[in-house]
Amino acid sequence: MKQKTNRAANKRFSFSSTGKARHQTINQSHFNAKDTGEETRRKHSGRLVKSADKANLHDLLPYQ
Repeated sequence: MKQKTNRAANKRFSFSSTGKARHQTINQSHFNAKDTGEETRRKHSGRLVKSADKANLHDLLPYQ
């Protein structure tokens, strides 16, 4: 039986051309008025998925 892709995880992660998984920085969407400029700039760049989480991510997204 074929594995299913987890649709929620599929919307939250993207993959680079070399296969590295990226996700959006946390605490970025709203309530950012009090943040400093440095903090705002830091939040705009994405983050790479940690190596400890890669196995779990592969179970959720088997065809990525």
